[in-house]
Amino acid sequence: MTSNPPKTNPLPPGDRLLTVAEAAELLNTSERFPRRLIAERRIRFVRLGEEGKRGHVRIPESALREFIAGGVVEPLTASDVWRAA
Repeated sequence: MTSNPPKTNPLPPGDRLLTVAEAAELLNTSERFPRRLIAERRIRFVRLGEEGKRGHVRIPESALREFIAGGVVEPLTASDVWRAA
């Protein structure tokens, strides 16, 4: 008889779990955008409820911050512009 190992908490201490609506508000988008991120597995999320059933979905605030940081584009400097020409 084997037992399942205990699951570890992958979230940092104090990390808030946001609803899709709260995530959309933080991103200043419609709810459709965070739902698409979840469907395309482009962002970490937590599924609450019984395993195998569709339940409530929450997005860790740290996952949103990582997603935003991953999309930041740094401005070009004058030397970058001259090098590109």
